[in-house]
Amino acid sequence: MSESPDGAGRDFIRDQVADDLGSHRFDGRIQTRFPPEPNGYLHIGHAKAICLDFTVASEFGGRCFLRFDDTNPTTESPEYVDAIVDDVRWLGFEPDEIRYASDYFEQLYEWAEHLIEQGLAYVDDQDAAAISAGRGGFGRRGTESPHRSRPAPENLRLFREMAAGQHAEGSRVLRARIDMQHENMQMRDPVMYRIRHAHHYRSGDRWCIYPTYDWAHGQSDAIEGVTHSLCTLEFRDNRALYDWYLEHLPLADLGYAGDRPHQTEFARLELTRTITSKRILRRLVEGGHVDGWDDPRLPTLRALRRRGYPPSAIREFCAFIGVARTNSRHAPELLESFVRAELNATAPRRMAVLRPLKLVITNWPIGDDGTPVAEYREALNNPEDPSAGTRQVPFSGTLWIEHDDFRLEAPPKYFRLTPGREVRLRAGYFVRCVDAVTDPDGQVTEVHCTYDPETSGGQAPDGRKVKATIHWVSADHAVPIEAALYERLFDAELPGERTDDPLDDLHPNSRELCVGVAEPAIADVSPGQVVQFERLGYFCADDDSPAATGEPGCGEAGDPNNTARATDDAPPLFHRTVGLRDEWANIQKRQQKSGGSARPANKGGGR
Repeated sequence: MSESPDGAGRDFIRDQVADDLGSHRFDGRIQTRFPPEPNGYLHIGHAKAICLDFTVASEFGGRCFLRFDDTNPTTESPEYVDAIVDDVRWLGFEPDEIRYASDYFEQLYEWAEHLIEQGLAYVDDQDAAAISAGRGGFGRRGTESPHRSRPAPENLRLFREMAAGQHAEGSRVLRARIDMQHENMQMRDPVMYRIRHAHHYRSGDRWCIYPTYDWAHGQSDAIEGVTHSLCTLEFRDNRALYDWYLEHLPLADLGYAGDRPHQTEFARLELTRTITSKRILRRLVEGGHVDGWDDPRLPTLRALRRRGYPPSAIREFCAFIGVARTNSRHAPELLESFVRAELNATAPRRMAVLRPLKLVITNWPIGDDGTPVAEYREALNNPEDPSAGTRQVPFSGTLWIEHDDFRLEAPPKYFRLTPGREVRLRAGYFVRCVDAVTDPDGQVTEVHCTYDPETSGGQAPDGRKVKATIHWVSADHAVPIEAALYERLFDAELPGERTDDPLDDLHPNSRELCVGVAEPAIADVSPGQVVQFERLGYFCADDDSPAATGEPGCGEAGDPNNTARATDDAPPLFHRTVGLRDEWANIQKRQQKSGGSARPANKGGGR
């Protein structure tokens, strides 16, 4: 594999850019752009395009613009513009310039008149249904519009009347006159302008005709001096139209003496059990299936950010999957493996208990004042990073442990706490269960243990071994917290494949809210910071959202969204970013057995 200028692996796009530099195409310039429409929030699929556009420009000493293709006044807003700018910067990229297609409306209008005067565009009075029917289909001939032969002066007059607001929406459009029998459906007299009596968030009420994406996109590239227009594969058939428009416009007026912008397509990023369609995402939000565009169950970048995904992990994931010419889907577990590897190396450790069960040490010493003694245990902040140092964790005779860490009757291969068994408390002592208290229903409410003070260093002087280490929180020092545990938002690998409606495949219990406790050091965690709750997973401190309240424990499984939220004085909320188990490892093993390849499993994520 050849190398790009910074030593990264090459792909067909970088090969093309290198060849263009070598042949002095575009006078040795390299310029790309990321061109979102500001009609929604960016999602994980956009991350690949952002990374590609910006890194290609950077690797080859070029420039990359962020351009908003804002040609639809009814769906776009400053809210989305601001969010997109913020998300691009959060992902780690700074645009050389921020541009807007709406700034080019005057030039696009002048060029439309130029095509009309050249006999290459005409006003069509047919409605949308008639135009669609007339285009025919694959293997079916198109039918020319009865208005296709209008003389240029009449077309020019009608177009100017459209621009002046003298015609109703849907009554007329401007179409390019290309070829109604072309094998590429995009070339069958595409629509260039449609009438919209709507206020535009930037141009106001100046216009009542708006360009289509295809008419604005390539021309915006030309105006900005883009050399390499990188698009996903769904725009492959649009390339011929992209080139046709540029071939028939007076680009010399912009200083073009030779090469025009060149469009190249690459495979988009898609994940299984995930929906990135803006239309479906909007249904999820507006239908109350999720809490908003930043709900951590969504694939939007701000949702991933709120959930605690490091931007560096997303960039590394995009680099790993590479740039291909054919679409494919990736398992979300692969993305999570990059997140887990990053957090394993950087996230501080803290102890928290999400399903608390009281553990009483019956032989714990009592002080002179008649109260149990409290001491502090030293614990590592991150065993993967010695420079992270240690912290002091309070320890007392009454602790909280996880309900799952005790069984009255232990099943086979269960090595945690059960009557008569000894386990190690993380950074603490060996304890042995001597009794358990149950309620009238037989549910365990309290576990009684004795501790061995000689095991303070985590080992027994007589060399005896234990098979399990469990975490804990001192009940006298516990800080209330709440934690959101997430499953996939969709049950199906390909949501909507079964019924054509992805919402039919929604997971009925995709979020569970737990009321738990944590060690006092949890108070030092900043909003947006990720910590590892030892043995439980990586959790991100929420910015400011109120959380659920109630007795210690987790939400009912029957409530799919757990949308009941509390007051502003509720305990801090933590979102589980990823669990400790590397689920990608099992997928990797299956791929290797079948002759495929995969990223090496993260072996440190569970520490």
